[in-house]
Amino acid sequence: MMFEGRRQQLASPATYRRRVATSASVGLALIVVSLVVGMLGYGGFEKLDAIDAFLNAAMILSGMGPLHNPVTTGGKLFAGLYALFSGFAVLVFAAIIFAPVIHRFLHQFHLDQDEKGGKA
Repeated sequence: MMFEGRRQQLASPATYRRRVATSASVGLALIVVSLVVGMLGYGGFEKLDAIDAFLNAAMILSGMGPLHNPVTTGGKLFAGLYALFSGFAVLVFAAIIFAPVIHRFLHQFHLDQDEKGGKA
């Protein structure tokens, strides 16, 4: 298990920093991979150059919407599927990146409750 259990002590600051760095690295890597997939799709189906493909992929991935309206059937299918993927992916990426912070906050809260005689 990546995180300590409810009845274990709070992780050391060094362990916490390592977890945050690892989560941020994994999240960033997933974002980069998603952008590359989007760029390849827009470049392949819509024949956009690299910078325009990047811009469209980044806009879709961030939830802002496309700048280029696809004209090919393949481009339209790709854009729709990429948009569906992006909507879900942003939630997953945020969860991965912020998991150590949220866990530490909740774990500290449980430790405080246990010290005050709350339910264990």
